[in-house]
Amino acid sequence: MARTFDEEKNEKIAVGIESDTSSEEIPARSKTGFLGKLRSYEEALDRKLGIEAHSIQRKLPGDRNPFYARWSSQLALVGFWVGGCMNLGSFASGFLGWQLGLDLRQSILIIIFGTFAGATITSWCATMGAPTGLRQVSICRYSFGWYPAKVIAMLNVIQQIGWCASGSITGGQALSAFSNGKVGNEVGVIICSVVSLVFSFIGLTAVYKFLKYAWVVFLVVFLIILGEIAKYGDFTTPASATGATGSGAALTFFCIIYGSSACCAGYASDFYVEYPATISKVKIFLLTFLGLFGSCCISTICGAIAASALLNNEEWTEQYEIGIGFLIQRMIYPYGLAQLILFLLMFTSVGLNCASMYSASLSIQQSAQTLAAVPRFIWILICFVAVIALSLAGSDRLLVFLQDFLSLLGYYATAVFVCLVTEHYLFRRGSFEHYNLDAWDKPEMLPLGYAGGFAFVCGIVGSVLGMATTWYTGAVAKLIGDAGGDIGNEFCLLFTLVIYVPARFVEKKLVGR
Repeated sequence: MARTFDEEKNEKIAVGIESDTSSEEIPARSKTGFLGKLRSYEEALDRKLGIEAHSIQRKLPGDRNPFYARWSSQLALVGFWVGGCMNLGSFASGFLGWQLGLDLRQSILIIIFGTFAGATITSWCATMGAPTGLRQVSICRYSFGWYPAKVIAMLNVIQQIGWCASGSITGGQALSAFSNGKVGNEVGVIICSVVSLVFSFIGLTAVYKFLKYAWVVFLVVFLIILGEIAKYGDFTTPASATGATGSGAALTFFCIIYGSSACCAGYASDFYVEYPATISKVKIFLLTFLGLFGSCCISTICGAIAASALLNNEEWTEQYEIGIGFLIQRMIYPYGLAQLILFLLMFTSVGLNCASMYSASLSIQQSAQTLAAVPRFIWILICFVAVIALSLAGSDRLLVFLQDFLSLLGYYATAVFVCLVTEHYLFRRGSFEHYNLDAWDKPEMLPLGYAGGFAFVCGIVGSVLGMATTWYTGAVAKLIGDAGGDIGNEFCLLFTLVIYVPARFVEKKLVGR
């Protein structure tokens, strides 16, 4: 990226980024009527609490919060992902390998390689936030066009609410176990959701400041769990799923693990728009990857080890049937330490929920201009209600919920990644200088979206052919073993790539953008 020198500020600036005035060109929002009053309240809260009244607008380099320019805040990216991903939802995901009939060795290897693949995709998408100052959905408009990007926004919302529900369910179970059953799972779900609401309501800075310190506690908690249960890991019992059926189970588990870390590709850059535009992309990638890969691996492997021990420990199995929280209470010794860990584990769900709920509100605003006129805090409250409703409905079927939910996440994240990375390196020659950043909210200056939209649909068709879930198995997936094997992500990647490249060449040649 080209550089020049600002004599007044005595610093280097990035050509084509500092000079952008897209934020200034956004029409002033009306202060009359009901929405006008709500926006006035939002701006007043923004002045007092910094709740981000203009959250989806492009962040120009000169308008960014200096808090994120500090080296400690940049290093905190690791903590952000550890705090958001190291939770009981990831722990519970580790049980799915055992449920599918895999042995512990197979489960651990799949967790490592599946997380590596998914974290790589999310980390690359995260690098687009700081140079552009745009949220991920707005960046998607440069490859998908204005209207298909709205689909990405709505899928993000569904995903983020699902993640929040997963966090609230597991956090509620931890709180219930901490109270020895005096607080029911339903009440625990509501308490976790309310605490998450507070941080996501205020905005990104509050989320970062919470996770900046909380991640250390979460890491220590899971290292203690790993130290307590590692000796019970069963590496001797063979897999119950063998042959083609075992291969299908391995493919399905890989899809689940991949989806749990790749799913953030649709909104990863949402959390980076305040960082300096000149920050190293390699630094962003590595810090994001380290936090995401490390946290998902540790917490999910803990779950896989605990699951392998259930066959040899009837007491653990009984507690597991009651809930994840009661199982942890039984696994950890002494009892006082177990209680402390359960209490802290409730806050791991807060780390997941507050970031997801924050990003969900942004995705809603980016899905339609009329929805963008509604203040972000209103969407936060609506998401909060949806999270509670979904959490209460799915609290008694956690593993089924996770298996289906996490499998679906990887499909659309794969399609998004393929379009973004192909557009960036093939059609824009790997440089943000070839993006007209003034056009982020101007449909007439963006691609029409025929190529991106068609490629995305074809990718989803491929994923449907290869998917294997508890409620549907695709025509191709059925051919792998007795229960099927999920190759939806592989098909999605292939179909999207094969269609997008020629379709985008044609679109640029005929339309010119």
